[in-house]
Amino acid sequence: MTRKQKRTLVRSLVSGALLVAAALIPVEGLWRLPLFLIPYFIIGWDVLRKAAVNIAHGQVFDENFLMCIATLGALVLGEYAEAVGVMLFYQVGELFQSCAVGKSRRSIAQLMDIRPDTANLLRDGEITEVDPEEVAPGDIIVIRPGEKVPLDGVVLEGASALDTAALTGESSPRDVATGDEILSGCVSLTGVLTVRVTKEFGQTTVAKILDLVENAASKKAKAENFITKFARWYTPSVVIAAAVLALIPSLITGDWVVWVHRALIFLVISCPCALVISIPLSFFGGIGGASAQGILVKGGNYLELLADTKTVVFDKTGTLTRGEFSLAELYPAPGISEAELLETAALAELYSSHPIAQSLRRAWGGEADPARISQVREIPGHGISVSVDGVSVLAGNETLLRQEGIEPTQPPMTGTAVYVAKNGAYLGCAVIADRPKPTAAEAIAALKARGIRTVMLTGDTEAVGQAVAAELGLDDVRAQLLPADKVTCLEALLAQTDGVLAYVGDGVNDAPVLSRADVGIAMGAMGSDAAIEAADIVLMDDDPAKLTNAMDISRKCLRIVRENIVFALGVKGLFLLLGALGLASMWGAVFADVGVAVLAILNASRMLLHKRT
Repeated sequence: MTRKQKRTLVRSLVSGALLVAAALIPVEGLWRLPLFLIPYFIIGWDVLRKAAVNIAHGQVFDENFLMCIATLGALVLGEYAEAVGVMLFYQVGELFQSCAVGKSRRSIAQLMDIRPDTANLLRDGEITEVDPEEVAPGDIIVIRPGEKVPLDGVVLEGASALDTAALTGESSPRDVATGDEILSGCVSLTGVLTVRVTKEFGQTTVAKILDLVENAASKKAKAENFITKFARWYTPSVVIAAAVLALIPSLITGDWVVWVHRALIFLVISCPCALVISIPLSFFGGIGGASAQGILVKGGNYLELLADTKTVVFDKTGTLTRGEFSLAELYPAPGISEAELLETAALAELYSSHPIAQSLRRAWGGEADPARISQVREIPGHGISVSVDGVSVLAGNETLLRQEGIEPTQPPMTGTAVYVAKNGAYLGCAVIADRPKPTAAEAIAALKARGIRTVMLTGDTEAVGQAVAAELGLDDVRAQLLPADKVTCLEALLAQTDGVLAYVGDGVNDAPVLSRADVGIAMGAMGSDAAIEAADIVLMDDDPAKLTNAMDISRKCLRIVRENIVFALGVKGLFLLLGALGLASMWGAVFADVGVAVLAILNASRMLLHKRT
């Protein structure tokens, strides 16, 4: 709870206690007024101040103004407890809404762990650690295994596999060698690279991602608070109606006391207490019900937006897929068993730290005797040559086998294929792929059943993107995208969408698009800190099927809100008419205000009972 929320809570408790004490003290007449003014000003001074400031700036008719004039009217009528109670109810409602939002979002840029702290500058044969901002284009830097690439550049010497997840979100490493371009933010996995820098730090890929995240949020349209929108027409309407009720009949009859009294009762009845409490409470209940299902919603306005979602855009890796390499399929050559193919491939990759090699060894699961392996020779960018049990084995890409005069057979499925040859004969291939999550297809089908368009944006290849989209039943896919490309695609989709667009992602590279979307939804279990902080809603167990649960909760929440609006305005409308005719006493005003509020709150509490779907 923030310091401001704690102060409001303390003021509410103190004001409530003083209200009870003032009601119990046996004092009559105007002597009672000071006893109630103390709790009134304790709980309502900030509302009075906001109303005064807004009036000074020409913004007269808002909820603060209505709360002031209604409660001050109650004080004039001598209904001191009612004045304090109404203000207290209002502040408690505001506190509910404030608490629902949770802690303030920390700076996204500070959470980005892709920004390198140092660069290894090579000058005159010596390596010096410097700030990346001190490195100029044309300088030479050295990147060791496990280190982040600090600046964009071209490889002069060395070969390595790069972890590109921070940029593309893809688990597939990228092999680079002399002459290849590399981007900052990647991590060198296996080798030492000597790189000539091509861009200063301010123009690098990392810097651009940070800038995208920091500026995208400022372009995002915030959903207006319902009470503020409601007050724009409700407040001036009831104030003008009360003024007309006080003036016109008084001018005709000359009985000013009677008609001013009715006008003030009219204002007390018109106080939107039922709405200012029950509506935030409905959203608060929706947020609580969602959290019980592992869905963290950072504010009631995001529930409101989610209910009107027309397009959902997904990241691929870690969102719709598992986000890790695993053996998808084995395609042995005729006469070769799957067991023999897998064992040979795993033994060939025994000493490799490459993620693909690790996935093959995990799939095999056997205990390897290092004595069986000899003459290991890594062929950069292609694969490995090794002797297994004294027999020559090749394991790598298609080019490696063709260079040795061996013609491999293409696998029918999309993924990273590891081709294996033994003693000059083709043994088969193992396809390594990032498989869809078990509930991904179910989630897409449920969204489409609700008439929602589904799109996938991925940094993976076009072939892989299309294959995953076809398997899951997505409506559209855009592939081979860097973070800036994703933002550009999202901008185009926003322009095409007639309604709310939600983006679902999990990686650092998704933070800019999560911020830019109408509603950003992050995967909480495996998602990056940057994505979780940038998102408006977090699926804590990474289950994409929970997205439809969140939508059901949001729609139920909006339905309850509308019920409360119709009920509260209907009852108040009736009592306003009775008050104008002099047929409603202050007790009627109390029921129209507090009674309706209690009933609306009970209806709003149904959100806490939302069942799992």
